[in-house]
Amino acid sequence: MLDRAARRLIDPVLEQLAIAAQQRAITANQVTVAGFGCGLAAMAAIALQSYELGLVLLLVNRLADGVDGALARRNGATDLGGYLDIVLDFIIYSGAAFAFALAQPDHAVAAAFLIFSFMGTGSSFLAFAIFAAKRKLDGEEAANKSFYYLGGITEGTETILLFVIVLLFPGWFPAAAYLYGTLCWLTTVGRIGAAVQRLR
Repeated sequence: MLDRAARRLIDPVLEQLAIAAQQRAITANQVTVAGFGCGLAAMAAIALQSYELGLVLLLVNRLADGVDGALARRNGATDLGGYLDIVLDFIIYSGAAFAFALAQPDHAVAAAFLIFSFMGTGSSFLAFAIFAAKRKLDGEEAANKSFYYLGGITEGTETILLFVIVLLFPGWFPAAAYLYGTLCWLTTVGRIGAAVQRLR
């Protein structure tokens, strides 16, 4: 829901970072993998209750996720790059929730519900992208993306905000996970409805 507005603010910064990376012959896939490493380190920090370090590492991961896309657009996007980008993103999102369960086992049910909800948003998002590609659907949602982008209430920006909040205030994790997970299911239902309309 907030992705479009957020991109207008952050895209100029990402573009400058992509130019700097390009000048140093750094590839988009290298940025993706380095960012994934930061994401894994963030998960470890969260599991050890080093929430401030986890927040910094997770934000670096998210920054890398933006830079790799900007760099790919400059150098030419590849199918492998698009694949790595989305797969590693979902691993980090669900892994961060899992890390909260490791940090506070009494929060495990809330973490499980959040991961369950991520499965709904992720599967409804990616399954539609497959059939959109098959039918050669295009439009604004497909611009500058490796696949057709079907939006919703909970997108990347909202998910980042969720993790920023719970890493700053770890005690809020259960309530935030249940609330955000519910919003994810509203997004999933909306995406399924949109898919029924477009693929019927």
